[in-house]
Amino acid sequence: MNHTHTVPDKAAIELMPPFERLMLDRIVVVSTAAQADQAWATLSQAPVWGFDTESKPTFFKDQVSDGPHVLQLATGDKAWVIQLHDPDCRARVARWMAEPKAVKAGFGLGDDRKRILHKLGVEPQGVLDLNHVFHQRGYRKDMGVKGAVAVLFGQRFAKSKKAATSNWALPRLSESQVVYAANDAYAAWHVYQALAPISSEF
Repeated sequence: MNHTHTVPDKAAIELMPPFERLMLDRIVVVSTAAQADQAWATLSQAPVWGFDTESKPTFFKDQVSDGPHVLQLATGDKAWVIQLHDPDCRARVARWMAEPKAVKAGFGLGDDRKRILHKLGVEPQGVLDLNHVFHQRGYRKDMGVKGAVAVLFGQRFAKSKKAATSNWALPRLSESQVVYAANDAYAAWHVYQALAPISSEF
């Protein structure tokens, strides 16, 4: 079973109906320890979290990022966009990342793992890079969330380049940043569920 599969090109994806994104009424911004504790009351009941991080971009050679500045987690109907400025909030998130029972599913997570280790002092456990699952299924190139949503759901996942390259270290995130961050994790959760019969082996 070494079939090689291809991903729809950009033009084909543009013609697909849009992926239904989470909007602000189902997204919680977390910046304090108390808010993190409220988030944990729900997250601790979920066996799988969609997972991603955001860092303030670097623009110069040899410039070192002190990110991640934002870490996002999602379930099937809600997402948490967690700012990592507050040390007590960071300490709670560090414990979540060290929790092996919760699967943390996302795309291209190698860099995220290194940054979390540097920032939070823990090696994330239970991390599943969904690209590895797609490789197992015969997709040669790294998929990414846009390709995965197109392949699995026949839908177009909108990503704002402006939001992606924005300043994630700001003390107050814009609405577009919050929606962007939340939906990367939310889409990853749905991709995991669609792959669950195969991804449960990992």
